[in-house]
Amino acid sequence: MIKRYYLLLLLTVGLVPCVHAQNYYEDDYRTFDGGLVGGFNFTQVDGDSYAGYHKTGFNFGGIVYAHLGPELAASMEILYVQKGSRGHEVTESGSPGIFINKYRIDMNYVEVPIQLNYFLDKRKSHVGAGLSYSRVTSVKETLETNPPTTVNLDNYPINKSDLNLVLGGNLRVWEGLYLNLRFQYSLIPIRKNIPPGFGRGEQYNNVVAIRFMYLF
Repeated sequence: MIKRYYLLLLLTVGLVPCVHAQNYYEDDYRTFDGGLVGGFNFTQVDGDSYAGYHKTGFNFGGIVYAHLGPELAASMEILYVQKGSRGHEVTESGSPGIFINKYRIDMNYVEVPIQLNYFLDKRKSHVGAGLSYSRVTSVKETLETNPPTTVNLDNYPINKSDLNLVLGGNLRVWEGLYLNLRFQYSLIPIRKNIPPGFGRGEQYNNVVAIRFMYLF
């Protein structure tokens, strides 16, 4: 009898880690999930004569998921994000005899992305797509040319609103912690009125974001 007792005890102890491992990512179903997100944007402005994600900025805020079924959920975020561009290579401006030595633009936004998300597995890793509306809170733009040229950039303002296509993926790392990779691109120009010879006729935000998300 004692031997059977110890055998049963050993089997029970041995099964606990297996059950725990199987259910590690199988959480109870909840209609709503909320959490925090934070990371960095790597950005450029398409149409400013420079290429490359050379401007780095913050991307942080809160997120809420509304689960529509076992594999689908809508999400909404409220974020503070920084976008813009950096150009440090000498390039022709398009105006005869004028070269751009340095160009930078810093744009701060309050942003609200709304996405539909598809869950790939029991780990709850998921991909999403949707739209994001942004509102400018501040803009700072500087331009250095050779020979020095006076350009009143206030005459060429950035649009107050920005509408983006958003694509992203979230890999569950541990419990409520996810690694997020996101791409987004302006669907409408952030500016059409460009200083003559200093870019294309229209400019667009082009953003790659790397963030961490934690759901409570």
